[in-house]
Amino acid sequence: MLETQESGLVVDPGDPGTRESARSFGAAASVYHHSRPGYPVEAIAWLIGDAVRVLDLGAGTGKLSEALVALDREVIAVDPVEEMLEELEVAVPGVPRILGTAEDIPIEDDSVDAVVAGQAWHWFQPDRAVPEIARVLRPGGVLGLVWNSRDIRADWLRQAGEIMQERHDASSTFESYVQIGPPFGVIEEHIVEWTERMSRARFLDLVRSRSYFITASAADQAATIAALETLLTTHPEVAGADELAVPYITRCFRARLGGDAEGEGGVGGDGGVGESAATRSLDG
Repeated sequence: MLETQESGLVVDPGDPGTRESARSFGAAASVYHHSRPGYPVEAIAWLIGDAVRVLDLGAGTGKLSEALVALDREVIAVDPVEEMLEELEVAVPGVPRILGTAEDIPIEDDSVDAVVAGQAWHWFQPDRAVPEIARVLRPGGVLGLVWNSRDIRADWLRQAGEIMQERHDASSTFESYVQIGPPFGVIEEHIVEWTERMSRARFLDLVRSRSYFITASAADQAATIAALETLLTTHPEVAGADELAVPYITRCFRARLGGDAEGEGGVGGDGGVGESAATRSLDG
């Protein structure tokens, strides 16, 4: 299945080119870590429940691991990109770091209470990843998926998305592609709205950290940054502001290993913001 991510890429997790695009983050690991937002503690507490030992799968530079450590959880971080794990070591020292993928998880069977993936599920191949995740989870364990998406109800962010040539396929919603299936039960959903404050420089670095930007030509990169700088200088919502208030919507999905399969792995939950009206689908 193809998925449209916030960066504007159409993502096919099984395509080798897409897999290489995922690995491109290594070239900008430091920029990625200092520019990307973290996750609201409320969202992550809901995601993992009472799990104690948690595997952060596709951990990147440790944004999700930071939230897990703040909740006093025992964390193991797995990622396929060495440069990302080097940044993670600085951000969350003491967290075990292991090179590996969702399709071949290098830890023992029945060894964790929860497996979580932040901004990462769209890079996985679910037909191979789901059995691996089930293997490493203890009976009754939780699989949790979470994404931060910019809330484009703010007009300046909508225009920024247009400059970045982002596109959103309204038919490709979170509910349509967060399909986990057996041996996991019904998927629950939880939504948290919040605001991250950042400098203009950090916002532009946030753009520079995206896979589509990293892999673009130098000319396209320069044109994108120039247009965004103009927007930030002229748009009435942000012109003259020393600090940008960037609204986010954090979407959390969780399913329990061996749980009730009613609904065939579809999404239930607490409702919330309509995606097509409010967000880009992914923030890669």
